[in-house]
This record gives sequence, C-alpha cells and structure tokens, in this order.
Amino acid sequence: MTKKDRELLLRDLCARLPYGFKVHRYSDNVDIDIDIENFSHFLEYSEDDEFKPYLRPMSSMTDKEKEHVKWCMDTVEDENYPDGYSPSAWDSMTDFTDYCIAHHLDYRGLIWRDLALEATKGMYE
Repeated sequence: MTKKDRELLLRDLCARLPYGFKVHRYSDNVDIDIDIENFSHFLEYSEDDEFKPYLRPMSSMTDKEKEHVKWCMDTVEDENYPDGYSPSAWDSMTDFTDYCIAHHLDYRGLIWRDLALEATKGMYE
C-alpha cells in the first residue's frame, strides 16, 4: 500500500469512527471491530501491518437506502444555480456523505482500488 493510499484509507476510516467498522489485519489474519475507543491502539499495533476495512459496495444498497441517496442527488440537481450550489444543495451533499459513512457504503471506491474488502451480506446489520 502506498503512502498516498494509506492516507486516503485512514481519512476515510476516521470519518467512520462514530459508527464503528470491521477491519481485516493480514499479519495475524484476524477480523477486528474498530471503534473510537480502540482506534489509536489499533493504529499503533498495525503501523507496519497491512489491513483493509470491510465496506459495502454501493450496489448493495437497500431500496430504502437508494431512495435516500436519490433524494440527496435530486436536491443537488434541482438547486444547482448558475453561480454555484444553493445552501440546501450543499446540505444534501453533506447528508449523502454522512449517510454513506453511517451505512458503511464505499462511496469513495476503496473496494475498487483494493484498499477495502467487500462486506458480507448482514455484516453491518
């Protein structure tokens, strides 16, 4: 993993801390539940280890999740002013990001970049 990839991954994981996430650590081939309380210990122990979080691909969204994401996107499209986005459009973009993070969705394409593993069905229920 390159330094740039690791930085992207850590930025993404820090945003997910309030919701917790699961990580596979390759050095001892274990899956670990990570939350705010054990994140710094995990980073210290895993400094030189390769690890990948489990995330849900966007294609795994439920119908309810798709409806929420569509609402966010429709708001952004409807309120795209010629000179920039309206405040409610910015709020919708933030809501989209927060929603994806809270639902463990891979909105950054980390699975595709081989920086994350695809979560099994029901892993984050």
